[in-house]
Amino acid sequence: MSRYRDGLRVATNIFEAAAWHYTLKPVCGTCGHHALFDPHGLWWLFERKRWDDRLTLAAKRFRCIPCLEKRGQRVRRASLYLVKDAPTTLLPLPDEREWKRALSRFRS
Repeated sequence: MSRYRDGLRVATNIFEAAAWHYTLKPVCGTCGHHALFDPHGLWWLFERKRWDDRLTLAAKRFRCIPCLEKRGQRVRRASLYLVKDAPTTLLPLPDEREWKRALSRFRS
């Protein structure tokens, strides 16, 4: 369920971010590296893998590639932010029928 802050709705999961056209920006807590993910493709990935798409739990799924290459260790301390910028990383999108079915469930 969404929550509200100062009269504005704040997404609590990836699907809400996609429905409201927010881009997800995970930021590495170690080196500060970030990427901008298209929320529709990210939601579809979480849906297919049956992962929980709450933002607090989704942040644990991201790993920093530059930290992995430099230090040889997987860093999972990512913070997720919702922004309105254009995405830089595109994942496979759901087909239109699947997206509209999910959107219909969300609106009802």
